[in-house]
Amino acid sequence: MPGSLAGKCFCGAVHYEVADEFVYAMNCHCSNCRRTTGSAFKPMAGIERGKLAVTQGQDRLLLYGTEHQNNTLCKLCGSLLYSVVRDGAWVHVAMGTLVDAPTIRPTHHIFVGSRAPWFTITDDLPQYEEFAP
Repeated sequence: MPGSLAGKCFCGAVHYEVADEFVYAMNCHCSNCRRTTGSAFKPMAGIERGKLAVTQGQDRLLLYGTEHQNNTLCKLCGSLLYSVVRDGAWVHVAMGTLVDAPTIRPTHHIFVGSRAPWFTITDDLPQYEEFAP
């Protein structure tokens, strides 16, 4: 895939390629994203689903949810790789699983109304209580 980025899970069983054509990127502070990552927030980048391909370990994927709305993880190490959203048309790539640096950077924080009370946002990016307008 020309202009693509590599990504993989923690144990290396699952690898993927995604076009460096993300449409948006953000940091989500909702309780679900915090629980799936074990972190204060989930940095994610959105792209059309067809622009991501699993290149190794398809048989090692664990889908939590349905085919058209899920969190896709490595079933060996538990790494959250991406989330399938918008009725299956888009994916939110967990930016921490990218091996290569994308050209996009998060532009805002969402769901800060439910952020972890022990975490302080220290950057100047816009913050939204729920979804960005």
